[in-house]
Amino acid sequence: LGIDAALIAGLAKTDITVPTSIQAAVIPDALQGKDIIGQSATGTGKTLAYLLPLFQKIDSAKREMQAIVLAPTHELAMQIFRQTELLAQNSEKSVTAAVLIGEVKITRQIDKLKEKPHILIGSGGRILELIQKRKINAQTIKTIVIDEADRLLDDNNRAGVASVIKATQKDRQLMLFSATITPLAIEKAGEWMHDPVFASVQTESAVPSEIEHMYFITDARDKIDTLRKLLASLKVERTLVFVNTAAAIVETVAKLCHHGVVAVGIHGSASKGERQAAMEDFRTGRARVLVASDLAARGLDIPGVENVANLDLPEDPQAYLHRAGRTGRAGESGRVFSIVDRAEARHINFLQKSLQIRIPEKWLSYGKIVDVAKNDSSPKHK
Repeated sequence: LGIDAALIAGLAKTDITVPTSIQAAVIPDALQGKDIIGQSATGTGKTLAYLLPLFQKIDSAKREMQAIVLAPTHELAMQIFRQTELLAQNSEKSVTAAVLIGEVKITRQIDKLKEKPHILIGSGGRILELIQKRKINAQTIKTIVIDEADRLLDDNNRAGVASVIKATQKDRQLMLFSATITPLAIEKAGEWMHDPVFASVQTESAVPSEIEHMYFITDARDKIDTLRKLLASLKVERTLVFVNTAAAIVETVAKLCHHGVVAVGIHGSASKGERQAAMEDFRTGRARVLVASDLAARGLDIPGVENVANLDLPEDPQAYLHRAGRTGRAGESGRVFSIVDRAEARHINFLQKSLQIRIPEKWLSYGKIVDVAKNDSSPKHK
C-alpha cells in the first residue's frame, strides 16, 4: 500500500499485519493527496485508514500544525487521540497530537497549542473558536479528516465544519469517513472536495457470532457488587473488565479484592513494571479479573479471556466492538455483559442498531442468569 517500514513495524507490535478492506481501498489514494469519501462498517479499521497516510505525510521536523481530525463526540476524539499516541510510540515517529474539545478550559488547550502539535483532534466548535482566536494557524493545515461524517454533516454540525474547512487553504486534502454515508452528506461534502475518490466496503457483521451479549440493570452504586455476584455465578478463569477512568480502575480493583475476588488493574498512569506485573498475574491465573480502560487495554492480546464486562459503557460503537473482540477469539465462545443503570440502558439500543447485534436484558436470580420475562418489569436480582 506504500506504507513505510517504521509504521509497518509499529503496527506489528499490536498484531496488525494485514490491512482491512477499507484500508486497502483508500490508503494508496490518500497518500497521493486525493480527497476521499470512505464508507465501511464500524470496527473495520477506518481510523488507521486515515491515520497511516497522515503519519506518513506529516513533516515531523517542522513545528507546525499540519492536520485536523474532526469528531462528533468527546469520547471518539479521545479514542482517536489514544490511537494516534500508540501509533507514534510504536512506530517511533515524532508525530505529536492534541485533543481540543468543549467543556474543557480553553486556556489549557491554548498552552498545548504553543507546542505546535502536528495533528489537532476534536470538535468543530472548539477548533473553530481557536482558529478565530488565532491560536491555530489554519494556513498550515494540509489535511482535514471528518470522522463519523454523517453526524458532522447534519443540520446541527454542518455550519461549524464548513467554517473550519473554509479557514484552510483551498488545496488542502479532505477525507470523510463513516459507517453510513447518505446522499445528502455526499452532496454537501462535494461543495468542498476536488474529484473525491469514493470507497465503499460492504462487509458482514464484524462481531463474531460466537460471542454472546447481555446487559443487567442496577443502581450505579451497586454496579461493582453486581459484577462480583456475576463472577461468582459464572465461575470463569479470566474476565476483562472495562471502565472509563483511572480512578474507577483503582476503586473497582480495591472493592473486588476486599470481597475475595483476586483482581488487578492497569491504567495509563501505571508504571511499566506495574503493568507487566498485573498482566503476568492475569495471564498465569493468579488474578481472575483484569480491570482496564480502553487506552490501557489497547493492543493487548490476552488468550483465554472468557468474559468481557462493561462497568462503564463506551459511547462509540467501535469501542464496544474493540472490547468485545477481546473474547471469543479463534472461534472460541465468549460473553460480553454490560452492567448499566437505567439512564445508561437507553444507550444499549443505540449499540444494538449500530452494530446489528442483539443485546438482551438479563437478570441475576439466586445465583443464576435468567431471561427477563416480557410481561414482568420488576427487579429479580437476589
